Amino acid sequence: MSTTNSKQRTISKEVSLTGVGLHTGSNVTIKFLPADENHGYAFKRVDLEGEPIIPADANLVINTQRGTNLEKNGVKIQTSEHVLAALVGLEIDNVLIELDAAEPPIMDGSSKFFVEVLENAGIVEQEAEREEYIVKDVISYKDEETGSEITIIPSDEYQLMTMVDFGTKVLGTQNATLEKLSDFKSEISNARTFSFLHELEMLLENGLIKGGDLNNAIVYVDKEISQATMTKLEKAFNKKKLSVKANGILDNLTLHQPNEAARHKLLDVIGDLALIGTRIRGKVIANKPGHYVNNQFAKKLSQIIKLEKRNKVPKYDLSLPPLMDIHKIMDMLPHRPPFLLIDRIIELSNKHVVGMKNVTMNEPFFVGHFPGAPVMPGVLQVEAMAQTGGILVLSTVPDPENYLTLFMKIDKVKFKRQVLPGDTLIFHCSLITPIRRGICHMQAYAYANDKLVSEAELMAQIVKRT
Repeated sequence: MSTTNSKQRTISKEVSLTGVGLHTGSNVTIKFLPADENHGYAFKRVDLEGEPIIPADANLVINTQRGTNLEKNGVKIQTSEHVLAALVGLEIDNVLIELDAAEPPIMDGSSKFFVEVLENAGIVEQEAEREEYIVKDVISYKDEETGSEITIIPSDEYQLMTMVDFGTKVLGTQNATLEKLSDFKSEISNARTFSFLHELEMLLENGLIKGGDLNNAIVYVDKEISQATMTKLEKAFNKKKLSVKANGILDNLTLHQPNEAARHKLLDVIGDLALIGTRIRGKVIANKPGHYVNNQFAKKLSQIIKLEKRNKVPKYDLSLPPLMDIHKIMDMLPHRPPFLLIDRIIELSNKHVVGMKNVTMNEPFFVGHFPGAPVMPGVLQVEAMAQTGGILVLSTVPDPENYLTLFMKIDKVKFKRQVLPGDTLIFHCSLITPIRRGICHMQAYAYANDKLVSEAELMAQIVKRT
């Protein structure tokens, strides 16, 4: 993981769009709302009790039939990919997506209308810097059954290439490329979804596609079409007369580009890989991509990113004079031995702080935890991280000696390894959101022996001494 020189972005105001759901055939309203820094993408079902929120997370994908479908606690979101592709393509980082049904409107089967409404909302920079995963090695996933494969290789920016071959004469082999995200709107966003006639017949027979018409799906006629089938299609699409064009697609629709199918597959890859939850710097090469292989690759890459983030131990030269020694720390914090759990402050900015503690055999908690097998209590590791974060929040006021720091919330606490006598603990706390009204929301990590030993999200508030 690496921070970039660019800032995170959201939209400046709420905007909405209404259309028909592909699978339900019912009207659906989608709203895009501004979101805080580091929020990412999430869907909110306003039609359900409690208005549950479903994060855009590859690990929540339940199936990839006819789209990428998410589920959390029984709440579903269908066909998420076109909406997410629009957000990634416009380089928007943080948005809450409200829906009054299980699926976004299909519109014309592309991301075009989502791009337009998001641009109308206005895109604004936020204070937090973006993080991105820089690809340094070749990473691949292959579906042996279908031959579909996705590979990502190092590159100076996020690029994509798709190659599609469905073994049909009517579609043939197609390629599409995206050299930079800024070209998404003009090159990819209007590429519409497509289907083959044999797939469409099956979907119609089983009542699985109720909001489709010839304005939101390209239909490739890959088989002889009988008059009975044509009559059935005319009725389903509410058209008086249908015919097959010379290029092998049903009429009433003109291709935007000869390789529109490959471009749409590239659009789908962008939307599906948005579920990784992290910006990527690398080139994606997708051979015969589909929602299943896209999601399997997204899960694999998200796991690699997660492990790398956890195992990335910052390096500090502990032989250098500290920014704050124990005396300066006690000038700022109200804690005193034996409950003062940090010895030095190594770094301090307006967004992060790094502290240190030498764990010795003389620590008073080792007397009872545990005799004969001393282990530093996990709660004291959390307390030490909180004290380090206290330095960060108290550094924002001119008279820190007149304030106390109080816990408001501790979340997502994890303990990875034991902390033993002789260990040197390094605490790294960074802001999740800017400090407002004396409230500090931090991500905290504790390291020892070049390993992550514990982590937590902490929220604290400074209050005036009475």
